[in-house]
Amino acid sequence: MTQRIYNTLSHQIEPLVPLQDGHVRMYVCGMTVYDLCHMGHARVLVAFDVVQRWLRASGLRVTYVRNITDIDDKIIRRAAENGETLRALTDRMISEMHRDADALGVQRPDHEPRATDYVPQMLDIVRRLEERGLAYQAPQGDVNFAVRAFPGYGRLSGKSLDDLQAGERVAVQDDKRDPLDFVLWKAAKPQEPDEAQWDSPYGAGRPGWHIECSAMSCALLGEHFDIHGGGQDLQFPHHENEIAQSVGASGQPFANVWMHNGFVNINDEKMSKSLGNFFTIREVLKTFDGETLRFFMLRTHYRSPINFSDADLREAQTALRRIYTALQQAQDAGVALPEPDSALAAADWQGDDADAARFAAAMSDDFNTSIALAVLFDLTAQLNRALQGPATDLQAATRAVRLLRALGATLGILQQSPQSVLQGEASAGEPDTAAIEDAIARRQAAKQARDFAAADAIRAELQAQGILLKDSPTGTTWTRA
Repeated sequence: MTQRIYNTLSHQIEPLVPLQDGHVRMYVCGMTVYDLCHMGHARVLVAFDVVQRWLRASGLRVTYVRNITDIDDKIIRRAAENGETLRALTDRMISEMHRDADALGVQRPDHEPRATDYVPQMLDIVRRLEERGLAYQAPQGDVNFAVRAFPGYGRLSGKSLDDLQAGERVAVQDDKRDPLDFVLWKAAKPQEPDEAQWDSPYGAGRPGWHIECSAMSCALLGEHFDIHGGGQDLQFPHHENEIAQSVGASGQPFANVWMHNGFVNINDEKMSKSLGNFFTIREVLKTFDGETLRFFMLRTHYRSPINFSDADLREAQTALRRIYTALQQAQDAGVALPEPDSALAAADWQGDDADAARFAAAMSDDFNTSIALAVLFDLTAQLNRALQGPATDLQAATRAVRLLRALGATLGILQQSPQSVLQGEASAGEPDTAAIEDAIARRQAAKQARDFAAADAIRAELQAQGILLKDSPTGTTWTRA
């Protein structure tokens, strides 16, 4: 089944035709590591993790690069405020980023380059741009890209040079020939630490933000590759500038397909520190588990804005638990649960199973996770029907469980033990697991002594604390309400 993707560059959905047969090379703009990751970062992490998971599940080889920006004005400022070195700050924030990504079930990319390891490659691009008349060194030492010398600037964002000039989107500086020009190499400033400076033919300095991604992507994927992704906020100017400097230096196309995920909105307003509606991933994980947060994001197509609220997250949590409840009931009925990440082989998508085919069709149509999840809910309904009635339909139940587990793996969900998900983590004031198990044992002893009033009282006591019991031939299990 041919993968189709909305290409921001062409403004239409196109078939994915890898430059190398069977091999997709993808670069995604990662984090600037000066603080904890926020919900906007979570959206990028999950969206492109699903992309690479699905492409691999479809039988393609994927080389996935997601960079780390570890030199930047904000990093220099934050390190100075903290009284620590740039390396100490960025190492610590990278570790925290990995902790958040792991909680969201995000697989590590094949390559996770740090910008500071690619300064020689950046300077080589600057040199080539200067030789082609697309870059110049200003009197104060910065090296700038000459935007008006590059034909086609603005194609990705749909902005014309005249519109940009009229809108004064770029501040006028004395050392720029044109206010639209952007910096490739920043001359060192007296107040900046030595570790933020590199020697270069242009004097001591450091790279501009845009040049970093061009250098890292081309070094690891080649100057012409398949997919470049990132958040919608990077479309202009970052990605527009990447195209200009990369194509300007190499003389060939840069990325064939450009993908951008939508914004995270809080109460229908774009999340922003300036608006005071800003949430870190770590803050959200204090209330909701990582799989719930991931599931919540999958319910919305990656290109659409997503509205974030506690109510929406609780609704997602309830929906996710509904699937895990069906899986737990299947286990209780004797259906074996496949091992985690037991995704179907690519050949299975072209098989006779209608549900797998619908799922594959949705994901192959620009990674439509909302429709793919609808297939999982249909399978959950089929599983529930197979478990009901006088006799369990083990064949139908086994098929539904296998598909839920396998299809879920391609989305990075439904891979945990149903019991661990449904029991969850004890919150403050709630009984812990040992206390619950002790109460269940006391109830069982009361039933064996035919003291049914005491047994019912224990059940009622647990129910009042949000603990629901379910008796089955194999014993008593419990979940949190």
